[in-house]
Amino acid sequence: MPTLILLRHGRSTANTAGVLAGWTPGVSLDERGAAQAATLPGRLADIPLAAVVTSPLQRCRETLVPLLAARPEVPLHTDERIGECHYGDWSGRKLKELADDPLMDVVQRYPSGAAFPGGESLRAMQDRAVAAVRDWNARVEAEHGADAVYLMCSHGDIIKSLVADALGLHLDLFQRIAVDPCSITAIRYTALRPFLVRLGDTGDLGGLAPSAATLEGRQGRPGQEGQATVGGGAGAP
Repeated sequence: MPTLILLRHGRSTANTAGVLAGWTPGVSLDERGAAQAATLPGRLADIPLAAVVTSPLQRCRETLVPLLAARPEVPLHTDERIGECHYGDWSGRKLKELADDPLMDVVQRYPSGAAFPGGESLRAMQDRAVAAVRDWNARVEAEHGADAVYLMCSHGDIIKSLVADALGLHLDLFQRIAVDPCSITAIRYTALRPFLVRLGDTGDLGGLAPSAATLEGRQGRPGQEGQATVGGGAGAP
């Protein structure tokens, strides 16, 4: 079965503003995100891509512009099933404002039971993303063979949920996974089991250094340290 490269979109204006974007229209890459996207042709130069599949959202499409300009022969497809989680009434709100919402504890501790008001549940989000990957695995293998490699450009929570599925982890553990903007995660699917061969690879180790946000969390109110950023966070400064 094919190898799937999961690419999280570059850093967005919502990431830097600390806003949970969801499906809010008009969320673009910021200056750093555009610079991150510009490195993709070089980072992926040695990988033959059979296809590229993208979330329909602007920040994903913008992330792919440099790669597709360098590889015009690679077909582009759009699949709404790998679009961001529908956060409903939470969409467009500051993450700091959402921190005290009782639902945030559920999102952090029991995500399989979390459903966003006016939106969808995290379980439904994972189900549709996993179904999309299964369908695209079959299609890419049928058209390009079992050794083919293809790329999906998606979002932090979507990618984390797909990694959890590949590792056989319960969705309640998916908040232990982190994927920075424009990071590459690769899963090699086989008839027996998937293999996670890359996770959140950004090509540098800057994201391992303590960030201002991390230090702020340690100094903030009790219970904040170790919480996952809903939507994926802004990555290294």
